[in-house]
Formats: sequence, C-alpha cells, structure tokens
Amino acid sequence: MSNSLTVAAAQFEMREVDGFGAFAGQVRGLLDRTDGADLVVLPELFTAALFTARPGWRADPVGELSRIADYTDDYGALLQDLARTRGQVIVAGSHLVRAPDGDGVHNTAFVFFPDGSVVRHIKTHIFPAEAGWGTGEGDALEPFRVGSVTVGVSICYETEIPEVATVLTRKGADLIVSPSYTFTPAGFWRVRHCAQARAIENQVYVVHCPTTGDPGAPLSPGRGRSSVLGPCDTGFAPDGVLAEAAPDTEDVVMARLDLDLLHENRRTGAATTHTDRRRRASVYRDYADELLAGL
Repeated sequence: MSNSLTVAAAQFEMREVDGFGAFAGQVRGLLDRTDGADLVVLPELFTAALFTARPGWRADPVGELSRIADYTDDYGALLQDLARTRGQVIVAGSHLVRAPDGDGVHNTAFVFFPDGSVVRHIKTHIFPAEAGWGTGEGDALEPFRVGSVTVGVSICYETEIPEVATVLTRKGADLIVSPSYTFTPAGFWRVRHCAQARAIENQVYVVHCPTTGDPGAPLSPGRGRSSVLGPCDTGFAPDGVLAEAAPDTEDVVMARLDLDLLHENRRTGAATTHTDRRRRASVYRDYADELLAGL
C-alpha cells in the first residue's frame, strides 16, 4: 500500500469584517472546501483581516497591526475546534502573538491536531517590513509528525533562506509547508521560486499558501496563488507543480503526496540532490557551518 498524505492549501482572501464572528464564518466556509484532506495549510497572517474589526481602522497606522494579538485566544479556540470536528491537522497559517516578556510580538505558526495537541513555530527570519510591527524572531526549527510523514514549517521569508529548509530536511522533513503573505507580484514570485528551489535541492514536497485580498490601506494587499510542489523528475510533473490555485482570490487546491515515490526519487532519481548535497560536504563544510551557526 502506498504511503501517502492528502494536503490542501486554503488560500484565504482578506476582507473587511465587523468582528471575530464574521472572520470565523469565513474560515469555516473555506475549510468546508477541504474535505478529504489529511493536512490543511492556511496562509501567513491571514488574521490580519481582524485589524479591520475596529471602527475607524483605516485611519490607524499599520504599525498597530500587533493589536491582532488580542484575538489569540479566540483564534486558537476556533482552529482547535475545527481540527477536532473535521479530523484534520490544520497548519493555521500564522498569527501575531505577544512575546512572553511583553516586548513586541512573534509571528507564530500554530499546528492544531484533532487530539487537541498544538505545535508552534516562531518565524526565525522576519521580512524587513515586519520590524515596523515590533516583531521579534524565533530561534528553533523543529519538524513534527503527521502519521508517518515528517513536516517542517517555513513561513514566507524563511523559504527564501535556503538553510531553513536544509535544517528541516536534515531533521527528516518529507514535506515543508510555507504559509506566506506577500504584498506585490515580485514578492510572491520570490517566495514561489524559492519554494520550488527548496523542493528540488532537498527532494521534498512543498505546500506554498499565500494570503490574498485587499481590504484597503493601511493593510497591504495580499498577492499570489497557492501551489503544491515537488521535485522536477520522473514520476512528478516536469515543472514540479502538482497543483495550483487561482491567483489573487480565495481558493482551495488539493493534492495527494506519494511518500514512497519521494523516497525512491531520493535514491534513484536523475538528480539525487538530497544525498549529493551531503556527499561533498567537505568542499563547503566551513562555509556551511558558519551559515548554520546563525540559525
């Protein structure tokens, strides 16, 4: 029997909302379109839509985006309930959470499991614009298990940092999920091209899921299209694209990932980069150690 996992990228469209209830209803409706998926991925900071819930929000500076952290408990309760009732593992994009010491916020990805357990990943490399929201960085890269599949989280800009995927893959990741929120077509393509590169160089699957929508200033619009990516090799799509959503709108895309095929590709594929990147490690060991020390 094939070792497989069905994944869904739930591409959320930011809209103006009048409260958490309206936001929750949109999330439920979107996830209702993911029936049959074992693992669902939502985008980075899709909870930014909650910035619009306060009257007069258009006059507020974007530097106050950190106030969406006030919804952390409601957000967690909503997604945990959905994971339980739907029987799915939900990578609930990311959300701004107040730092434990009260100094700023962390861009945090939450993974909710049907059994009530929760995994958290704090973004280790923040995009320059995030500094204006008082966002600090995390310092840990730890994959988690979904059945027999090892999954790592790489939030948006982290996907542009090759060492993040290298660490996750060396810790056993078969799949890397990349929730993102990019403000321009150029930003989207940076992450998308890098996600494809990470899939090729590490021989892993990647689910890239961007936030879309444009509620208006001061929020930046979300640009992009979700995709499920794999190595460009025999048995996979020649361009590495297993599935792709409609651009710049709310959509869901699903794909079945064959892990046996992936592992066989690592052993016998035309390009065995997963192994060969280590085989000549002595050539670049000092350089690699210097880079990885910074993670």
